[in-house]
Amino acid sequence: MHEFKYKNNQLYCENILVGKLAKTFGTPLYVYSYHTLIDHYLKLKSAFSEINPLICYSVKANSNLSILKALIAKGAGLDIVSGGELFRAQKAACPAQRIVYASVGKTDKEISAAIGRGILFFNVESLAELKNINRIAKGLNKITRVAIRINPDVEAKTHKYISTGKITNKFGIDLDSAYKVLLLRAKFSNLNICGLHIHIGSQITQSAPFVEAIKKVSNFIQRLKSKGIVLEYLNIGGGLGIIYDHEAPQTAEIYANEIIPLLKKTGLKIIMEPGRFIVGNAGILVVKVLYIKHTLKKKFIIVDGGMNDLIRPALYSAYHNIWPLAKIAKTEKADVVGPICESGDFLAKERLIAKVKEGDYLAVMSAGAYGFSMSSNYNSRLRAAEVMVIKNKALVIRKRESAQDLVRNEVMVNNLTKL
Repeated sequence: MHEFKYKNNQLYCENILVGKLAKTFGTPLYVYSYHTLIDHYLKLKSAFSEINPLICYSVKANSNLSILKALIAKGAGLDIVSGGELFRAQKAACPAQRIVYASVGKTDKEISAAIGRGILFFNVESLAELKNINRIAKGLNKITRVAIRINPDVEAKTHKYISTGKITNKFGIDLDSAYKVLLLRAKFSNLNICGLHIHIGSQITQSAPFVEAIKKVSNFIQRLKSKGIVLEYLNIGGGLGIIYDHEAPQTAEIYANEIIPLLKKTGLKIIMEPGRFIVGNAGILVVKVLYIKHTLKKKFIIVDGGMNDLIRPALYSAYHNIWPLAKIAKTEKADVVGPICESGDFLAKERLIAKVKEGDYLAVMSAGAYGFSMSSNYNSRLRAAEVMVIKNKALVIRKRESAQDLVRNEVMVNNLTKL
């Protein structure tokens, strides 16, 4: 459930008219519902209360500091994948022991900073990375904890670009290689190899892939125990799907009922890394209709938000419902497109959509995850403002960029002809 609903034919976010927000703050505009965000986090926490996991919100889904702060205040940790996200975690005052650090390409500088911060552990993606973290920790005279990311070779049944658990993907270490590494863990003098990590993909709507992956890892844990290798943590990643269109994803309760018995058998402390499940339906992108264009074969609704604001449709052919801010009974087939100079700049294609006119506003639904966090300044466009609604209050949590922001780090070389 989410807090974006029609009342008297007008779209509201909690207790505020979305149209009022669009007129007050301008468009394109990301709008988030605080109560939807927190409700989805607490649903997971409640469903898994029996095993009391550390729920580390996946920062990459939406890294706004206010969103991080809101979740941290409710007990969440953070799953980070870069030095920049570590900086955000620090700014949001996340306790270091609630931070886990993934990514296949951590740099020396990033590793050093995370060791210095005292994070809970790194999710290690390769033997080469394991050796490098050990080297850096030794140079810092530190012992740092790591978990080995296992690639369980499981088909996640999601878009190929967001499937991460097949052996053909760049992520993780296969079971046999991981076994050999763990047998030699005493050689890594400055590492405490304390856990295993899996993450098989994103927007997974069925429980079967998760069950298969956890069973494989559970069997692997028993194999390790037989060799006297005892671990402390099992990080089961994230990947829970949400409703974008007509999907019927499992609820937190159903997911928990399926996997808690398997997790209990491991005897390990459990960590989860949800992102989309928490924030996806907590946000929308509001855009304004600039022009209605008719061609010989199509109708185009041209809006002021494009692929630089929300790239998912262009990148993944992702589906987002598009609602008018004022309910309109009549519909017609159209493409909703942005102002970017690319044919791939669209928010919807061949869609039955409300018969809007120039100056109307549209809400691109389920845009809270991988919306702003994947946005860019392509075509030198200013990135959107972000607003969080809490009941009847609207708080700006990111100001709209200015033209000066576009060039603030650039250095213009003068007198080039004289060089």
